[in-house]
Amino acid sequence: MNTHDQVYESIGVGYAAARRPDPRIHQLIVDALGNAQSVLNVGAGAGYYKPSDRRVAAVEPSPAMISQRNTGAGPAVQGVAEALPFGDSAFNVALATFTLHHWTEISLGLREMCRVANDQVVLLFEPKESHKFWLVEYFPECMSLPTEIGAPSVDYVGEHLNVRTVTPVPVPIDCVDGFAGAYWGRPEAYLDPAARASISSLALLSPADAERGAARLREDLESGAWDARFGHLRELPELDLGYRLVVAG
Repeated sequence: MNTHDQVYESIGVGYAAARRPDPRIHQLIVDALGNAQSVLNVGAGAGYYKPSDRRVAAVEPSPAMISQRNTGAGPAVQGVAEALPFGDSAFNVALATFTLHHWTEISLGLREMCRVANDQVVLLFEPKESHKFWLVEYFPECMSLPTEIGAPSVDYVGEHLNVRTVTPVPVPIDCVDGFAGAYWGRPEAYLDPAARASISSLALLSPADAERGAARLREDLESGAWDARFGHLRELPELDLGYRLVVAG
């Protein structure tokens, strides 16, 4: 079982509770797909960021995630990015969102995306930017997780894909998709165990580390220490946390 399997099998059904597509991020992805009529969603999870106006197939290694796909998410094949079960040039675009850092062999997965599709669209976080996020101060143990240590940079992706554009994806203050950076201006949300369960980097922490981080954050919110340092964030409409949309081909 690879890292991705372990992550989502351990998170289980709780993962889907706070995860749904944010329409603004979803539109950026749809725009990046261009005129592609066939899309392979690699590491598709529960199928949230899926265009509805074209043919989409999905590959996902975790049975727990496949079981959470809604009826409109389209067909899903259990498999891994490193060995995509499709022929050469079977799709116009291979899409991968919030998933590369969970792959066992990222370079092989990227080569497979090139094999099955002429173009590739990848949404990832740039580690050197995302690891500056204030949340890391409260949950520093996240930085020791394999998914963070091995998270690929945009430059790394560029070594394996013919990158055409790299677009920053700012996170709206009212982002409805509960990924790691979603609550940057609503810190109270990270105190909710259900919200943390839908964020792989927090869900993989030991219970002691997770509770310790939440307790520190709660204390700083109650004392006003968090707002003294970061309260200005509450007034911003969006924030660049290092998420990047890469279009290649």
